[in-house]
Amino acid sequence: MNGTKRADIKPGLHVNIVLKEDQRTGALTEGYVQDILTNSSTHPHGIKVRLETGEVGRVKEILPED
Repeated sequence: MNGTKRADIKPGLHVNIVLKEDQRTGALTEGYVQDILTNSSTHPHGIKVRLETGEVGRVKEILPED
């Protein structure tokens, strides 16, 4: 599942994000959502979130819960 809909993103969700500095390479960072930073209901490049580690980026993939 991709991360373009705000309704799909919840705090505590396990996701892959792309950090601003990694947008050119597309390198993904894995973590858990702490805060949702995008106010609009959708965003074509992914909803912007802050991970529990403090890193900020756009959700590229929602990972399945184990």
